[in-house]
Amino acid sequence: MKKNNKTVISICILVWIVMLVACENSSTKSDNVVNNQSPDHNSDEEIHNSSKEDATETVANEEIDNNNLETNKTSDQLSKEQEDTPANDTTTNLKETYLNKLNDTNEKTGNMEVEDSSTYALKDVAHNQYEAWDDLLNEIYGVLEEQLSAEEMSQLREEQRDWITHRDETAKEASLEYEGGTMEQLEYVTVLANETKERCNELVEEYMN
Repeated sequence: MKKNNKTVISICILVWIVMLVACENSSTKSDNVVNNQSPDHNSDEEIHNSSKEDATETVANEEIDNNNLETNKTSDQLSKEQEDTPANDTTTNLKETYLNKLNDTNEKTGNMEVEDSSTYALKDVAHNQYEAWDDLLNEIYGVLEEQLSAEEMSQLREEQRDWITHRDETAKEASLEYEGGTMEQLEYVTVLANETKERCNELVEEYMN
């Protein structure tokens, strides 16, 4: 009986030892599984983070490339526009300027009003109109002296002398219709103003092209 009890106890101890060894092996495997998973998990995160960094860098590089492309495109467009745009021509600018001055002077002289219906008041307005156009004519002539070649200017001087003769003769002829009357001087100055106005327009149109 005692022998049997010892045998049972031995068996129990053996079973306990086997179970203990089994538990230790199981724990070791679990640790190995956990340890093996952790590096893999960290590796996945590192790969994921690395991919994000690469993607961010790629987007940044694309934005830089796009910005450079836009800059180059803008530069090319500006160069193209500059090529398509003709160089500023001083004479063309002058013509535009003096066409505006012609319009301004025409409006200014057209708005001159007489204070009353007397011949003296009418002559005063006509004289002011003539002075306005004569001043502009002298200004235009001075500008052309600087812009035209020596040959062109020589020709213009000759034309201008002929024109002055024509202007005075035309005004004189028109005034003779009122010879001896109060309107004679008024007609003379009025024609001077009109002829000078026409000459201003001719010089701008013909010489400021």
